[in-house]
Amino acid sequence: MEKITSFTIDHIRLQPGIYVSRKDKVGNETITTFDLRMTSPNEEPVMNTAEVHTIEHLGATFLRNHPEFKDQVIYFGPMGCRTGFYLLLAGDYASADIVPLIRQMYEFIRDYKDEVPGASPMDCGNYLDMNLPMANYLANRYLEQVLYGIDDSRLIYPA
Repeated sequence: MEKITSFTIDHIRLQPGIYVSRKDKVGNETITTFDLRMTSPNEEPVMNTAEVHTIEHLGATFLRNHPEFKDQVIYFGPMGCRTGFYLLLAGDYASADIVPLIRQMYEFIRDYKDEVPGASPMDCGNYLDMNLPMANYLANRYLEQVLYGIDDSRLIYPA
């Protein structure tokens, strides 16, 4: 079998950033998959499931309510390796196109202090596995270490 695209990226050299993982055609529409890499793979500890779950709930809520992008959002969710998230948008985008959106989303997550949307037994299959303070911390870390000073080295996968 052929390796899938995400397994062909050099995870030894990969650093946190915003990357176009792939582009797929669905009919006449392009779907752009973004790799929102929050930690350095195989170098830093991975995120725990509770904070990943919290970021997923907050990020999805933010994106699906965004005035400009809500109709383009196909999916937002965690990577199995717990080093980041995938965001799928309808449209043909470059990484730089969504930097303002991702900054806004992580500022929302960093500053969020209320009940986590969807964190109830009726709304979620694992509603108790949440950690808002760590989600706030990790969002701030991603903003400070990556998003506020992002350049091409964190927008294009390493060759």
